[in-house]
Amino acid sequence: MASFLNTLIFGIYPYIALAVLALGSIIRYDREPYTWRSGSSQLLRRRQLVMGSVLFHVGVLIVFFGHLVGLLTPIQLFDLVGISHGFKQIMAIVVGGVAGGFAIIGATMLAHRRLFDPRIRATSSFGDNAIIVLLWLQLALGLATIPLSLGHLDGNEMVTFMSWAQGIFTFDFAASSYIAGAHPIFKAHLFLGLTIFLVFPFTRLVHMLSVPLRYFWRPGYQIVRSKRAAAE
Repeated sequence: MASFLNTLIFGIYPYIALAVLALGSIIRYDREPYTWRSGSSQLLRRRQLVMGSVLFHVGVLIVFFGHLVGLLTPIQLFDLVGISHGFKQIMAIVVGGVAGGFAIIGATMLAHRRLFDPRIRATSSFGDNAIIVLLWLQLALGLATIPLSLGHLDGNEMVTFMSWAQGIFTFDFAASSYIAGAHPIFKAHLFLGLTIFLVFPFTRLVHMLSVPLRYFWRPGYQIVRSKRAAAE
């Protein structure tokens, strides 16, 4: 049973989450382009919003790209340039720990603002509240893995997770077996990360995929009221 669940969660679920992430984002952008944004409540508690947002976004961006490069860069490339597994593990702990600390402080400020200010809570949807809680939990789990990683400074555990992540993208059907013996906190961190990918297209997080370069050449919009609509 344990082997089946491990295969289901870490061998099959990643493909479901990534497929929903890709297709859901494309469909939403095509069918509901005006919802492709992050709703603003900046008129309320602006100082807390700005400080929390800066800490959160800077921390999360570093953590995200650190995971992306760290997990998906071929292991042979690190060996080729002389970066040892142990050094990579230490860098992941230090950089990830600092960035994760910034991000969770920012997420705490944003969550407190959204959940405990009656005016902001009244205009927030369930999705707005749920996603900030999910992100906070994910950051907390990530920071909770640091003490465990300190016990594996040889980097072998890091290589295990790299093998799993790269196995998913290369359709290695044995990928889930690579992390079968991983600590439950690591597994919870991976599962929640995949779940965030799954719900991503249905939340305000989609604005992360937008780079506002189009604003430099867009023609602009003009709202026109027709007499027919006014008469009705």
